[in-house]
Amino acid sequence: MKIYIYIAIPLVIALVLFLAWKYKPVRINKNYFYDAWKKLQLNLKVKKTWPIAINEADKLLDQALKQKHFKGRTMGERLVSAQRIFSDNDSVWFGHKLNSKLIINPTMKLTKTDTKEALLGFRKALQDLGALPNGKTK
Repeated sequence: MKIYIYIAIPLVIALVLFLAWKYKPVRINKNYFYDAWKKLQLNLKVKKTWPIAINEADKLLDQALKQKHFKGRTMGERLVSAQRIFSDNDSVWFGHKLNSKLIINPTMKLTKTDTKEALLGFRKALQDLGALPNGKTK
């Protein structure tokens, strides 16, 4: 009976340590994401560069999803994995789909409303993931 205790205790300790390591909270570099967000906002000054801002926001969200270890081979799969985290899932998907359309058709005309909705969705998603502060960021 003692031999089972000598085997069980180290196994339980190893299991607890493994689970603590596997499920530790993932820290994300908020300064990096904040600086990148500020940089992509510079593209909003001229209508011609709005697609660049949307593309950069899409890439930024994908980086955050990867850093938070959401499963999926593509960004779409990672968005599905993270959908419970997002407070406005529809806007996130709107932005991602808009970016996909812009990649397929770079001459597509963007409206101010679509651009604003997409970027607000991306910003809120980044806030939900803890990559951007919840305060106002232009």
